[in-house]
Amino acid sequence: MKMTNRTLKNLIVVLIIFLSGFNAMAQEETEPFLDDFRGTVSITNNGISLVPSFSLGDPALLFDLKFTKGKLSFEPDMRFGLDAKPWTFIFWFRYKAIENKHFSLRLGAHPALIFRTVNVVRDGQPEELLESRRYLAAEVATTYKISDKVELGVYYLYGHGFDEGVKNTHYMALNSSFNNLYISEKLYFNISPQAYYLLSDDLKGFYIVGFFSLIKKDFPISVSAILNKAIDTEIVPEDDFTWNISLVYSFGGANRRKSKQKI
Repeated sequence: MKMTNRTLKNLIVVLIIFLSGFNAMAQEETEPFLDDFRGTVSITNNGISLVPSFSLGDPALLFDLKFTKGKLSFEPDMRFGLDAKPWTFIFWFRYKAIENKHFSLRLGAHPALIFRTVNVVRDGQPEELLESRRYLAAEVATTYKISDKVELGVYYLYGHGFDEGVKNTHYMALNSSFNNLYISEKLYFNISPQAYYLLSDDLKGFYIVGFFSLIKKDFPISVSAILNKAIDTEIVPEDDFTWNISLVYSFGGANRRKSKQKI
């Protein structure tokens, strides 16, 4: 699916209007429509995808929003290169099926668009168009809370592509989280190491990845990093090691300093 820059700008304007309406309702002082609204804006030296083995390979600007009503949430995830060209638009719809003191089960689904620039000739003149590839995905995420600082979980994501490229993706991860690890009275860090299996059509790979966050209490800006290493993979031409470091601004929510993870 190809679109011009003008069409894309119109879509972004419509999305901003839509999200602004949600934000306004979230901030009503009496009987708010939403139970919670929060988000992050991140700038990074290397945009890393929802599946950590894939990356943009260039600096990126990331917008993550979360609108919550009861057990349901709508979570737009929009990623751009620093040249303002879109990279991915992901629109999560998530449902907390089970949530108690020790165990939680989350179900989710999203449509997504992944963009790339293609060169075409129109009326004898070269022209750049943005080509978008359409995807639909679903997830199942379980978490077992061992203590206030330690969690273990299993995550599964299936994605289906409707255009050229990869048609079926299976992403299965064993993950852990170590949160609020004390450095000083105001400074702490979170670590989330994971091991995952990726099946991309007929190609497979095994990987390990770590998510790191350095956070100052009651301060909206934090630093995060992702380190991803392929152990054994047939999926090329992706690098066997990808990493990034990001500056993250968090806003909204009563507990805005919780670590931002990618799943």
